[in-house]
Amino acid sequence: MKKLLTACLSAVLWLCSAAYAQETPQTQLQRITLTAGIHQIDTQVALTPEQHQIGLMYRSEMPQGEGMIFVFQAPSKQCFWMKNTLLPLTAAFIADDGTIVNLEDMKPQTTDSHCSAKPVRFVLEMNQGWFARKGIKPGFKLAGRIFSN
Repeated sequence: MKKLLTACLSAVLWLCSAAYAQETPQTQLQRITLTAGIHQIDTQVALTPEQHQIGLMYRSEMPQGEGMIFVFQAPSKQCFWMKNTLLPLTAAFIADDGTIVNLEDMKPQTTDSHCSAKPVRFVLEMNQGWFARKGIKPGFKLAGRIFSN
């Protein structure tokens, strides 16, 4: 009986820790610096499907000069939603050469789809309003080692 109780308790603790891990923001991803004209962006890099799925979920704040770039294997139509994302964000859908194809403002905690206007391999999420305050619009070219320039 004691072994069964210990096994059950271990299972419950494991399930609780797994649930907690799933609701924890990912903040330890690889980082790179991108530039938008004179502006530098400290960017977390989401490479894997698991990192893409979590994205910026569960974050209660993010510094203004910080973002997350999602890198996909090949250009395709990319669509994003904001389930479990607490911050209002803008998604920049970006071509291989760093050119912004389109920008989409996204409301927190919604499942509305926000899609690229054409196939892209990169999506950069920033705090909503960051691009507008910097005068960055579709057609603007970002720079960084991640893009083929």
